[in-house]
Amino acid sequence: MKKILFPLAASALTLALAACNNPSGEQAKRDAASAADNAAASTRQAADEAAAESRAALDRAADATAEAADEAEVAARRATANASEATANAADNVADKARDVADDARQNADEVERR
Repeated sequence: MKKILFPLAASALTLALAACNNPSGEQAKRDAASAADNAAASTRQAADEAAAESRAALDRAADATAEAADEAEVAARRATANASEATANAADNVADKARDVADDARQNADEVERR
């Protein structure tokens, strides 16, 4: 935007200076006003374009953030499922060991009764 403002301001000043040398004061005023209007319009257009680019960048950032959040949610669900599965496997292993211990205890009890 700064790159646009300097040439526009320079053009406006050039026209204003030229107007001072021009014997027709009214024409000089119109030329200066026209140059100022053009500079203002160009400045507004540049500001609008910059705002549009900023909005687009913010939209892209918001989309990327939402996508990352979705991926994190999926990863968390997978981790929870894996943790649940691991807990279930551990519980099965404990139950298997408890059955083995109970079987051993029954066998020991049976042997003691036989003696």
